[in-house]
Amino acid sequence: MTTAGALTDVGGMRVGHAGRWGAGWLSGVTVVLAPEGGAVAGVDVRGGGPGTKETDTLDPRNVVRKVDAVVLAGGSAYGLDAASGVMAWLEERGRGVRVGPEAGQVVPVVPAACLFDLGRGGDFRARPDAEMGRAAVEAAAASVPGAPVTEGSVGAGTGAVAGCVKGGVGTASVVLGSGITVGALAVVNSAGSVLDTGTGVLYGELFEGPVAYPEPGVREAARRRLDEVAARNAPPPLNTTLAVVATDAGLSKAQAQKMAGTAHDGIARAVRPVHLLNDGDTVFALATGARPLDPAPTALNEILAAGADLVTRAITRAVRAAHPMSEPGGAWPSYEELYGRR
Repeated sequence: MTTAGALTDVGGMRVGHAGRWGAGWLSGVTVVLAPEGGAVAGVDVRGGGPGTKETDTLDPRNVVRKVDAVVLAGGSAYGLDAASGVMAWLEERGRGVRVGPEAGQVVPVVPAACLFDLGRGGDFRARPDAEMGRAAVEAAAASVPGAPVTEGSVGAGTGAVAGCVKGGVGTASVVLGSGITVGALAVVNSAGSVLDTGTGVLYGELFEGPVAYPEPGVREAARRRLDEVAARNAPPPLNTTLAVVATDAGLSKAQAQKMAGTAHDGIARAVRPVHLLNDGDTVFALATGARPLDPAPTALNEILAAGADLVTRAITRAVRAAHPMSEPGGAWPSYEELYGRR
């Protein structure tokens, strides 16, 4: 499923997916590729069991100011190896932190975060590697500026599960009154639920305005199916919701870190409970600086609020776009399969 209103509406941002399913596989990688010259970056980790790479470099006290790509991967900590393939691709193009006098003497800084999907396809060893990371960044680079982003059970969302239903990738964007664009992309693989089984409504949609409730018979049938799924599938031991928020505003590293932090509010609206010890919930923030930020102290607030709203919307879109999966490691219905589109 592709849609307008995506992270790629922030000028210069590109998104690429790579993944495998079948023959024991159910995992993948999503890469957010920044424009040439990189983007100012921040991060905020709230989950108690994170799997991350290069997040310390994004601390505003540290020297690295910009990054060229962010990697989101399945495969738990093993999947962080996908970032190596992205680093190699960037190095070949001379993109990264210059560490020597020659153009090619660079060290690409590629922050990454992973989610737990090990064994969901049946083979515990079927997980992303450097080759899959390279495939995802190549897919991002091959896309045209502003290209729609494929949503649902793709990339890092290939093996994602949201509570008892299939998770996936979702994205959204908005242009503010100031002309600044904000976008978000989320990968939903939550231990907490994304829906109220009593009403059949996604939590995130309660913040979007009036909602259409499924008929009582649909809700009861869905509840029975979800009980069956919970009894059949093993309890998920580790889970994570990952997100990237981006803007074309000129932000400092500290401001980017603040944007990543407030964007976690968007996860909390859409997933209940959230930020548990078993979760690795992580949000990255990217700012291209194409548009100046008003120097007024409160000018950032509109961007912060939009980032949180868009993460909520991206999560609901991810769940609505997901496809049902039945694999040796478990079976997960999709939200649309259970409740239909209203």
